[in-house]
Amino acid sequence: MKQVPVEKAVGMILCQDITKIVPGEFKGRAFKKGHVIQKEDVDELLKLGKEHIYVWEPRAGEIHEDEAAVRLAGAMAGENVEYGEPKEGKSTLSSRIKGLYEVNSALLRKINSIDMVSVASLPGNFAVEKGRKLAGARVIPLVIEEEKIQKVENLCRDKGPTFRVIPYKRLKAAVITTGNEVFKGRIEDGFGPVILKKLEYFEADYMGQTLCPDDMEEIKRAILRAREKGADLIILTGGMSVDPDDLTPGAIKSTGATVVTYGAPVQPGNMFMMAYLESAAVLGVPGCAMYYSTTILDVVLPRIFAGKVLKKQDFIDMGEGSLCSSCESCRYPNCYFCR
Repeated sequence: MKQVPVEKAVGMILCQDITKIVPGEFKGRAFKKGHVIQKEDVDELLKLGKEHIYVWEPRAGEIHEDEAAVRLAGAMAGENVEYGEPKEGKSTLSSRIKGLYEVNSALLRKINSIDMVSVASLPGNFAVEKGRKLAGARVIPLVIEEEKIQKVENLCRDKGPTFRVIPYKRLKAAVITTGNEVFKGRIEDGFGPVILKKLEYFEADYMGQTLCPDDMEEIKRAILRAREKGADLIILTGGMSVDPDDLTPGAIKSTGATVVTYGAPVQPGNMFMMAYLESAAVLGVPGCAMYYSTTILDVVLPRIFAGKVLKKQDFIDMGEGSLCSSCESCRYPNCYFCR
């Protein structure tokens, strides 16, 4: 690097972005790498604390932070992930589609263990929209040994991708609501509209809602009929507590479905049940999902629609971070819940 007083730098080319920060108002690029310094720029650069600028004199085996950032992003980007030109030395990766964001956590840890490499990411199993920022890749110094970037590229080639976004599948979904109080018309069902709204987000093929009395055989038959009609996802509401007359868990088990979990270390959502009847996911949803805007159901549905097969360990892993703070205004998934 060659240091030049800013007053003598007119006509010279910046070799890095210059950042401007106005507390509480603005943080961004004031001068772009490659900008030819003009006489009128000198005063602004001095106000930004830049009494000197630096001209990069390339040396064999070293690359500039911008090239490093782009190569890092390119190595880590997997399915449905794109990245842009560097700004302030950082290349941002974002999603091309609406879907479920996945992170290869072990690989990301190896990448960040390489000295002077810095990659910050959203957590995995994060539901994202098209254009959502996923990660930022950069190196710490203005120039870095190329071998460190090559090490990242080799890791990603062997173990990658680091980041990918899985598109949601168009699943056929059936809803079964249990309970004599709804079946006999004593109260109006409040669960169906809640579930339907969640299914609409994933553009599911809705197969309708079946009402069942508190009869284990009736509930069992309704589950089997839904599966016979081609349901990929069967959601049962009602009858999920430990009361003797709450029969839904027993009915799910009686179909021969393989139970993944009955109960989960998630609040709200402790009494949740999940099973697989052949390839169809069967969910027993506790009453909390009718009251709270975000529960374990919102954590599980994106994974199901992305085609992931959940295991018991997936629910065990939810324990840390699964106590919802019941914020006045829910920001999920932009929070820690079940991360």
